[in-house]
This record gives sequence, C-alpha cells and structure tokens, in this order.
Amino acid sequence: MSASILVVDDHADFGEMVAEHLRGSGHICTVVSSGRAAIASAQERIPDLVVTDLRMAEVDGLDVLDAVRALDAEIPVIVVTAFGGVEGAVESVKRGAYHYLVKPLRLEELSLHVKRALDQRTLRHDHRRLRAGARSSLSQLVGQSDVMRKLYALIDSVAMASAPVLVRGESGTGKELVARAIHEQGPRRDHPFLAVNCTAIPEALLESELFGHVRGAFTGAVASRAGLFVEASGGTLFLDEIGDMALPLQARLLRVLQEGEIRPVGTDSSRRIDVRVIAATHQDLEAKIEAGQFRSDLFFRLDVIPVTVPPLREHLGDLPMLVDHFMRRARERNPHARCERLSRDVTAALARYPWTGNVRELENLIERIVVIGQQTEASMSELAELAPKIASGTERFSLPRDRLATLREVEDEYIEWMIEQCSGNKTRAAEQLGIDKATLHRRAKRTRT
Repeated sequence: MSASILVVDDHADFGEMVAEHLRGSGHICTVVSSGRAAIASAQERIPDLVVTDLRMAEVDGLDVLDAVRALDAEIPVIVVTAFGGVEGAVESVKRGAYHYLVKPLRLEELSLHVKRALDQRTLRHDHRRLRAGARSSLSQLVGQSDVMRKLYALIDSVAMASAPVLVRGESGTGKELVARAIHEQGPRRDHPFLAVNCTAIPEALLESELFGHVRGAFTGAVASRAGLFVEASGGTLFLDEIGDMALPLQARLLRVLQEGEIRPVGTDSSRRIDVRVIAATHQDLEAKIEAGQFRSDLFFRLDVIPVTVPPLREHLGDLPMLVDHFMRRARERNPHARCERLSRDVTAALARYPWTGNVRELENLIERIVVIGQQTEASMSELAELAPKIASGTERFSLPRDRLATLREVEDEYIEWMIEQCSGNKTRAAEQLGIDKATLHRRAKRTRT
C-alpha cells in the first residue's frame, strides 16, 4: 500500500536515507530538516504518516507530534531518538505517538512499524465505512417516484465532480441527507463530512469556526484552532442555511472558493486547503441578491451544480414507503412501543395532508404515533388526538360552492390558509407562496377588513 510519508530530521543525510528506504516500498516521501518546516509541510498537505526525530532545535519532535495530531488525530507518528532521549520518546507515546525507535535505526524495523501503522489506519477507516454503510444517506432518501429517481440520478452524476454544489429546497425536505449522499458516493468518501448551520452560530464565532484562529486572536482564544475547513481536509464541508450568512463572511467564503486558501483569525498567513463545499438553502437567493443581502458573485460560485430537493407534496405517491421507513426507524428507537402499523384510514388521511413541513414533519408525526400510541394498529381516533388537523381532513378552501368565486377571493383564502399551515409565521408563508413579506402582509390585512 502506497502512502505519503513526511520524514523529519535535522540531519539531512539521515532523513534522505530513511526516505530512500521507504520509497523502496512504494511510498511517496517528503523530507524536511526542521520541526518548523515539518509543521508547514503538514499544513500544506496532510500526510498519511510521519517519521520524526525527537531532538531538534527550536521546534522539536513533540511539537511536530502535537501539530500533526491537531490536523488529524489519526495520522500515525513514529518518533526516532538517540538512546539518551528514550524518556522523551516515551512521553511522545503518552501524547499520542504510534511508536518510538532508538538510533542507530534499523531500517527493516522501521518498515515493519510503518506497515503496521498504515494497516491499522486502513482498518479503522474500513470499519467506519462498514458501520455507516447500512445507514448511508443515500439509503435514507426514500421513494421511487419519478422526481425521486431523477434526484438519485443527479446525485450519482455530481458525486464524482469536485465543483461546489448548491442544494435548494423547502425546510424539511432532507437537504443535508442529499449533501451526505453526494459525499458518500464520491471519491472523498474516506475523508470527513462536516456540517455547520450558518444560522446556529453567531457571526463572530462562525468566522473562527470555519477558518480557525490563532492563540490570543480574541478574548477567550486560549489555544489555536484549525477550523472546519482544515478539519474537513480531503473531504466535504456542508454549509447549511447559507442564505443567512452575513455579508462580511460571504466575502471571506468567496475568497476561499476562488483561491483555495484560508486565513485563520488573528494571522496574516494563509494556508492551502482541499475541501469540497456543498451549500444549502430554503431561501430565494435571487431575491436576496436583489435586496443586497447576498453576494451575486458568491451565488454564481456556489451554484456551479444546482440540486433541487422536491417537496413532499410533489411525490405523495412515495408516502406509504416513507411511512414504513419512519415506522421501522421509530420502533428501532422505541422497541417496547405498542404501535406496529397504521390503519388504512390513517394512511389515507396522511395522503390528503399538504405537508408544509415536508418529510421532517411526517417523520416527527410517525415518531409521535409510535411513542404515544396504545394500539397495535394506529386508528383514526388516535390520529385525531395526536394530530387533529390531519385527522379532520380540513379542506383547503371554505368558499361557498353555490357560486363561482373570483380569483381574488381564492387567492385571499389561500394566503390565509398558508399562514395557518405555517403556524402564523408570515415570513415562512411568504417564502412558500413565492411572494415578498410586504405583499403578504398587505394581502392578509385586506382579507381581515
């Protein structure tokens, strides 16, 4: 198995000898002659394994060990020391080194430990993939309707690319599952998938969360942090709710996408990164661009590969399959629950409901039925208690049928119905209707007068 190995020794001839021996096993070796150069090299490109001398001027092997583990705690580090430095080598193992060897170095022994370290790392990766395989994100995207089949085909086609992806869809449609599926189907599957919600973290902290910071960069920065772009090295970074990112951060993100570099908070130095960015939003970014709330250049940089996740109302034929899927998962989490299935009447009522909260709303309801239900087969009476609006089958429109309604009357009632479906949240109702909030407020006010 070929691997990239960083060899660190302040005696250049010794480092080259070690590298030459490892190259004979097919490995790709980089040799540096100082701890400082080793850290810089690892930050530029994370190696699969490090062989480092312990005693070096200014930045020693322990410093190299700490820096490498900060980049990726699973990178094996083998420490080489003179006999008098054994105590320090033992300390390095306590701090996470894979092994230590004493000079004069036996190269065959080194090769043995390199092979074992790399084999162990591969086994850990394979184990994680096997554990994740049964519940991969693609397998959690349920449905065989035409719109879902088109989505699966699109995921397959974009997974092998490296360009940014913009996943769009209403809240609750499963945009993060789609992003994870793209990652898992592509060549970066063995590397991290990290997700951050741009609305869940304050602007000042989000900058540090994404790009990292150096010690002392701001109050409370007692230690340096690599940041998610570095932690996701080789993999995928998922930026959820990108439409809510502040404009100054949008400018920094644009620079990262254009130049492939990040600059941690508190420093003027940049470092290269290798990360695929997948962003997601439920908002109308074009409207936000017109309102000056989103950068058009960032939009076009993110929207290289657009993926739209359909709302549940566009594939209600998949509802029975989704119900079975969520019922099975809910019972796995609640093995002592009494409810095992839904009655035909309940399933029919679910099929009539508009599901403004989409698949997430359906999943939450099924979980509620399984946890609270007292019958083996959930009945309409139980549904009426747990979700009266769904059980009642309330019609969307209540206009009298003894005359033809005007288009304005239908629109007004539909707006009122949408506000009700969104629990009174007019901002969300406006997004669902495809109109701006001011228009919705004006129309809603008119219907009350």
